Amino acid sequence: MGHQLLFITSDGFFSIPCPAYPAIRLAVYPIKNIINKIESFEPEAIHIVTEGTLGHAARNFCVKRMVPFTTSFHSQLPEYIRMRTPIPIHWTYKYLRWFHKKATQTFVPTCNLKLKLAQYGFKNILVWSSGVDTDLFRPRDKSFLNLPRPLFMYMGMVAVEKNIEEFLRLDLPGSKAVVGDGPDMEMLKYKYPRILFTGYKYGDELVSHLAAADVFVFPCQRETFSSVLLEAMACGVPVAAFPVTGPIDIVKNGVTGILNDNLYRSAMDALTLNPQDCIEYAKLHTWKRSAEVFLGHLAPFERLQ
Repeated sequence: MGHQLLFITSDGFFSIPCPAYPAIRLAVYPIKNIINKIESFEPEAIHIVTEGTLGHAARNFCVKRMVPFTTSFHSQLPEYIRMRTPIPIHWTYKYLRWFHKKATQTFVPTCNLKLKLAQYGFKNILVWSSGVDTDLFRPRDKSFLNLPRPLFMYMGMVAVEKNIEEFLRLDLPGSKAVVGDGPDMEMLKYKYPRILFTGYKYGDELVSHLAAADVFVFPCQRETFSSVLLEAMACGVPVAAFPVTGPIDIVKNGVTGILNDNLYRSAMDALTLNPQDCIEYAKLHTWKRSAEVFLGHLAPFERLQ
């Protein structure tokens, strides 16, 4: 759309592994480097998408300079932290409410998450959904994975908070596959030796794995949006999930997937759905449309002097 973008990530910073998530890097004392990067780029708008060390440093910069900024809330972080530590959920929400309070708008991916955050006292919440690249995510040869059919697949972070074992324990016909990696990968591979764990996949290879599935099983009950659902649909793979925040905002029940408190029933019934309906639905969620909403709600300001 003709805009220049600067992404500030942990690359280029001294960083340490995040506790319990070593694949995620946390920048250490990044404020000086953040200031240099922002001032040299001379931005017209700043959007903060993480409440970690980088996001905290960027927020402090904006608040001290009285620079307007927007933020994103895209993960049910308090619930995830509570599953791994004794930290109460309301403590984390209190911190997050403080973090996002100074933003002109806080973007969330679904209406249901907006309602939830409002109950926790968050203000100025805007729904901003992501999209799917239908040029990359599209139907491909099912024989890419030579496994007994039907093939049920999960793709994403391999961690206990994703409730993956709810899927792995199901007595389903055919085969199961897990695409992705995470802190509980080795434990689950040992516990479920008959299931295919592929590890991380990228680009065309990732899509080829996903498109080879017959049903995409999404057992997580603490998601916000989850783009993987749209990516599966774009590949012509119907979704089986619980009727919770995330799936209920994305899946068209009975058309592009099955939402049921019984995940086994969801997975089996999803086999009967028409893949073409999934593809057509995914095409409605373009990145262009998502970008237009994003641009329309940024907080512009005078270039930094």
